[in-house]
Amino acid sequence: MWYLRKASIRDLHIRTSELVRDAAEGAVIIIERRGEPVAELRPISKPRPKLKFRDMERFWAEMPQVPGDSTRFISEERDR
Repeated sequence: MWYLRKASIRDLHIRTSELVRDAAEGAVIIIERRGEPVAELRPISKPRPKLKFRDMERFWAEMPQVPGDSTRFISEERDR
């Protein structure tokens, strides 16, 4: 769940661990200096798992087979 919070630079100095924990749980925290927003603290997206070679073999095996030269085939399809 995403929610928006505001924190001053002083709050950031005093409660860094708490603010980072909140951001990791989904909060977007706007850091303000003298009431003006200057930065955001937000969760990072999790990286997608990389495909293993075995998965790539399956991926290519499931692709439709193109008869003959694929360049010619693509040109013909584009010209239709």
